[in-house]
Amino acid sequence: MALVQNRVLDKIEVVSRFKHIQCRYDNQIIDDVTGEVISKGNFDRHIVSPGDDISGEAAQIQAIASAVWTQEIIDAYAAHKVSDI
Repeated sequence: MALVQNRVLDKIEVVSRFKHIQCRYDNQIIDDVTGEVISKGNFDRHIVSPGDDISGEAAQIQAIASAVWTQEIIDAYAAHKVSDI
């Protein structure tokens, strides 16, 4: 039995007035012979903020960002970051 790790994007949420995108990945261990999932539920997360470089993100995340990040949202978030300094 050989084991492989598979990282699955299993949850995407748009949150806050600035439309931050929360991305959750499930790191699964799979038996590559049978395809049986041996272990799952080991999650890691990250947040993508308006104006971030999303070129390295999954296609689903890029599509959501394109849909919800209007120029108005990006500008408002940039102004908010400056005002918090």
